[in-house]
Amino acid sequence: METIKIGIIGVGQIGKMHIEMYQSIPGAEIIAVCDVFEEEAARVAKQYNIPHVYTNYRSLLERDDLVAVDVCLHNNFHAPVTIAALQAGKHVYCEKPIAGTYFDGQQMVDAAEAAGKQLHIQLGTLFTKETKAAKTLIDGGMLGKLYHARSTGFRRRNRPFVDGYGTPYFTRKETAGGGALLDMGVYHIAQLLYLLGNPNVERISGKLYQELDMLQERKDQSRFDVEELASGLIRFSDGMTLDIIESWAVHLGGFEGSSIAGAKGGIRMPNGQEGPQAQSFSFHNTVCDMDMDSTIDLDMMDTRWHRIRENEDAYDSSQHHWIAALQGRVRLLPTSQIALNTMLISEGMYLSDQLGREVTAEEVITLSHSTAVQL
Repeated sequence: METIKIGIIGVGQIGKMHIEMYQSIPGAEIIAVCDVFEEEAARVAKQYNIPHVYTNYRSLLERDDLVAVDVCLHNNFHAPVTIAALQAGKHVYCEKPIAGTYFDGQQMVDAAEAAGKQLHIQLGTLFTKETKAAKTLIDGGMLGKLYHARSTGFRRRNRPFVDGYGTPYFTRKETAGGGALLDMGVYHIAQLLYLLGNPNVERISGKLYQELDMLQERKDQSRFDVEELASGLIRFSDGMTLDIIESWAVHLGGFEGSSIAGAKGGIRMPNGQEGPQAQSFSFHNTVCDMDMDSTIDLDMMDTRWHRIRENEDAYDSSQHHWIAALQGRVRLLPTSQIALNTMLISEGMYLSDQLGREVTAEEVITLSHSTAVQL
């Protein structure tokens, strides 16, 4: 297999996670890292035996031996760096969400098309065993006509920085663009859009909340001005609907997992919790006029498919898929389009909350503007 030489832009928490994953993928070789904090970039390069270090990403992009770059920066930095990389002739893998706004995300998609390069957004939930099982059941007609889905994400009290992890950049609109919806909700909404066939958004209603107490010192340091909980209802042009609730912090014992309802059956995804509140993947239908609730041996499914399907490893993770696509072994899933549709929904919820009414997709697209920050 062809070796894909990669440059990492941003070596913070996410950048380190990406580096570690690449090191487990045959055919992936990181040859350069870049970060504005030179000492940290050098430390990370030494730790992972990466030969070249940069503090200016444009200098990194001048390397002729780089096939692709991985953008591991905060949301409002995504568009400028990604577009510059695409124009420099590099394929781009970008951390989620696609950008800080729909406008910036569309600019990234357009730049990839103009450059004839691949743009892949880190939507890790598309590659879980549960998603693979759900997609197989849907494609096999086991759910029949799909008509409603529910996207959920739960944390009891686990907001970035103010609750003891991460940096303040996650909690400021100027760098993150939003809170729980863009941090966690992206994963759950994108997963459902993928399973629903990425339908066209028609109308969006949303409400945002920041209600729970915070330690005052942490609140002052973080300048926390994003939502800790978001709720919404999305109407698609084909008649399907999607309701959303995403929480960084809420006084409840847990949420049920995301779900999809069809005329012949339904699926529920795991809720990501442990203990008595934990839920696993399940399939629900009617057999011989009896209501059936079924579980699936996902590990055995995964083992069998790896034994008998060619290139099944290309779907083991978002980064496995990226490398396999660059090697020409599989066709890249349309993650940039799914991520762009996810951003349309997210930004629509923000606009709906601001205006106090339901908004159309056309309104969101027309009013969206750039929040990109140049490095």
